[in-house]
Amino acid sequence: MKTLLLSQEDIRKVMDMKSAVEICEKTFQGMGEGTVVNPTKVLLDLGETGNYPYYGGFFNAMPAYVGWLDLAGMKWVGGFMNPKREQLGLPFINGMILLADPRLGLFLSVMDGAYITGLRTGAQTAVALKYLLPGKKSLRLGLYGAGGQGHTQTLAISQWFDLEEVRVYDISREAAQRYAQDMKEVVKGEIVVAGSPEEAARADVIICVTQAKKSFLKKEWVQPGTIVFPMGSHQECEEELLLAADHIVVDHVGQCSHRGALTKVIETGRLSVEAMDYTIGELAAGRRQMGDLSGKRVICIPVGTGAMDVSVAGVAYFRARELGLGEEFSFVSFDCLR
Repeated sequence: MKTLLLSQEDIRKVMDMKSAVEICEKTFQGMGEGTVVNPTKVLLDLGETGNYPYYGGFFNAMPAYVGWLDLAGMKWVGGFMNPKREQLGLPFINGMILLADPRLGLFLSVMDGAYITGLRTGAQTAVALKYLLPGKKSLRLGLYGAGGQGHTQTLAISQWFDLEEVRVYDISREAAQRYAQDMKEVVKGEIVVAGSPEEAARADVIICVTQAKKSFLKKEWVQPGTIVFPMGSHQECEEELLLAADHIVVDHVGQCSHRGALTKVIETGRLSVEAMDYTIGELAAGRRQMGDLSGKRVICIPVGTGAMDVSVAGVAYFRARELGLGEEFSFVSFDCLR
């Protein structure tokens, strides 16, 4: 049995944001219908929190089974911020994805996971917005963080919405200006480089994809009728904003209770798990509807599930195999399969 090895270059040839958004929508529908199995991710802390072994990073193990593809797999992904990686010019995110036949347990493919992570993280936001704002064709976006995720979030949302305006804020004004230049063909309206954090909050949808170590998004900045996606460091929203939410929508209740923006307020008892009153899967599967949100503050937290990675990776695998991409490798020989 040979396993197909796929590089990031191979995956870029067969997967784009449009496909990733469509794939993630199908997978969220499967989560709502119960045909996707997704345990909570397992965290290996390698100093992300400042504790031993002090390497300034982490790895997550994220397994899943995706029914509509009849495919099992796992992503092993980490983020590292330390001087050595910066000196080498390495990106923050690094990951691999393994795919397996769920009936025989044979490994079908091993591939790069960093590019797919970027695609599906943006795609899950776009899918959530489709069901949070049904019928809406355009919106104003407030974006905190002008790095790679800022770019992919914008690209994903633009697949289904016209962006009337984007207000982008980054602690590096140069990064925000680069984002404005990079995204000018994607954003139909104006891109405003915000001069202050408060200025970027004047939007219909606020997305936070930063590495902030202290909370900065204040309740008084977020007007009723705004949807907030805190997706970066998990420390971006002040607790008062989280507690004032009229609805909290998540991708995975169990996972969001111990990983993500709600962790601290749940651990301290200020918020209960029951406050997570909707899931994206329920909405995508048509099992629940939220109604008019124009006068409500909504917090949406797609903290990231292995199912999205496995599904995007699965489609990439099938496409790559058809095109003859990648390299086959035998990790072990099974005489019975010859």
